Amino acid sequence: MTTYKDVYARWKADPEAFWTDAAAQIHWHRAPSRALTDLGDHMYEWFADGLTNTCYNAVDRHVAAGRGAQTAIIHDSPITGTKRTITYADLQTRVASLAGALKAKGVSKGDRVIIYMPMIPEALEAMLAVTRIGAIHSVVFGGFAAHELAVRIDDAKPKAIIAASCGLEPGRVVHYKPLLDGAIAQSTHKPDFTVIFQREQEPCALIPGQDVDWFDFQAGVSPAECEWVEGNHPCYILYTSGTTGQPKGVVRPTGGHLVALNWSMKNIYNVDPGDVFWAASDVGWVVGHSYICYGPLIHGNTTVVFEGKPIGTPDAGTFWRVISEHNVRSFFTAPTAFRAIKREDPKGEYRQKYDLSCLRALYLAGERADPDTIVWAQNILGVPVYDHWWQTETGWTIAGNPAGIEALPVKLGSPTVPMPGYDVQVLDEAGHPLGPNTLGAIAVKLPLPPGTLPTLWNADARFKKSYLAHFPGFYETGDAGMIDEDGYLYIMARTDDVINVAGHRLSTGAMEEVLASHPDVAECAVIGATDQLKGQVPVGFLCLTKGVNRPHPEIVKECVTLMREQIGPVADFKRAVVVDRLPKTRSGKILRATMVKIADSESFKMPATIDDPVILDEIREALQTIGYAKG
Repeated sequence: MTTYKDVYARWKADPEAFWTDAAAQIHWHRAPSRALTDLGDHMYEWFADGLTNTCYNAVDRHVAAGRGAQTAIIHDSPITGTKRTITYADLQTRVASLAGALKAKGVSKGDRVIIYMPMIPEALEAMLAVTRIGAIHSVVFGGFAAHELAVRIDDAKPKAIIAASCGLEPGRVVHYKPLLDGAIAQSTHKPDFTVIFQREQEPCALIPGQDVDWFDFQAGVSPAECEWVEGNHPCYILYTSGTTGQPKGVVRPTGGHLVALNWSMKNIYNVDPGDVFWAASDVGWVVGHSYICYGPLIHGNTTVVFEGKPIGTPDAGTFWRVISEHNVRSFFTAPTAFRAIKREDPKGEYRQKYDLSCLRALYLAGERADPDTIVWAQNILGVPVYDHWWQTETGWTIAGNPAGIEALPVKLGSPTVPMPGYDVQVLDEAGHPLGPNTLGAIAVKLPLPPGTLPTLWNADARFKKSYLAHFPGFYETGDAGMIDEDGYLYIMARTDDVINVAGHRLSTGAMEEVLASHPDVAECAVIGATDQLKGQVPVGFLCLTKGVNRPHPEIVKECVTLMREQIGPVADFKRAVVVDRLPKTRSGKILRATMVKIADSESFKMPATIDDPVILDEIREALQTIGYAKG
């Protein structure tokens, strides 16, 4: 039997041979002459001179192989109460038509197209149509504020924008068209045209000379064939927040993207072509790119496009319904989604209503998966629960449990082990490797594997400064953690979230694990607030499980005692508040850095990705009750 150690050792012995073998699973119009190109100055490219096409690999080759009748996309929208399926053959027809219409309007290889759409199949069709003709898409999360969209328009300089008339949230319609028009008005660069997909829930007026209707502009146009592009040609740009406020455009090259995602579907997620795979995320985030659109379709899976929420559409059983109804084999979501379900339905009563025998495993990523949430999910689902860790920049798993090779024992709090391609090391501030179980900065020895970012869009210098300058010869992840004696990696916090309490470096992630173990705590966060005597002190935020009616000071006191017992007096954990909810991005990440600024009475820029700005006032009021946020 092949083991993880065998596979990882084979990669380490000859990385180029390893990835050349993986590349053989992809269709190449012209095979690359070599796997890796060293450009100098710690810059690299994979499969640079090969010719291929993302859309061909995700759609056409499956039709050509006789699998056109297989379902490619299942759309399930509890918000509209609709479900539909699209086969690979249907998808090919639809995508070729849209691509032909874009081409007829002058979009060609290398042009950028911004996509601003909700969770509907047409969003995937737009992505595939753009790659079909060799153009480069940049998906912006639907409903992003006009200013943020304008910033991305000016950076990407798109020839066209594809948008929907509206998005849908539980109980409200998100008006996309006014946001889009506002962004175009604000931006210096103007697109040649915008394509609008009219949703029946809120059709919008089209502006003559600017807007074209999704269906009308496809009428009578010849479908487009696939345009072969070089392996190093960008497939897409995805903007991620930058510390300067100017978003960073992560570039995803075509060849490495195809190879890495295809490899990951079997080796990490353990699905075979034809199996149903579901990532409950959004096309606006990297998970939506890699594991709603591209990964499953490249590998020949059926992907689920879900327009809903883990709770409230209509209840805390909606995930179980989708898994049961659509025969989902592997399910991927964020820990925050499970914490929401756990808070709403702590005993898992909704789970009992559905047959989940089809499900083989749950995969969590996006935020640290605290042990308490993992144990709860294991007990509720009765399947392995695998935390795994990666970033927008990498596009696929840095560390995970390679279930398709060998399911390794789960260690709570660890995303398991590095995947082939990633030589992960823990370094001190001077860049020296640290021994086992020692907290430090997590870095990856260069070169990074296929599918990861080779640079930032039109910003090589910023790429080097952001990721390569601090530890020469390494990619700096920005995360802090440690590796144990068995090679298991532990991600304890963002580097910024390692706090210094009277000279002791402490992980806020470790503290959150302790708080989450309290039976009344459904979700929590710990930040480091400025303290004149000790430098920083931890402050805890506690969201309680539904139905808990005990006095809050009592629960806070128990949490303080718990922290003292499990981390020790060195943590100086004495301050915590109970809040109804935590400020998060729309993808579920807790906005800890913003909470720190509120606690320290500093000014801050409203995060573009915040789910609900009102919550920041609630956090400020809660902090004031314990002597913070005085400004």
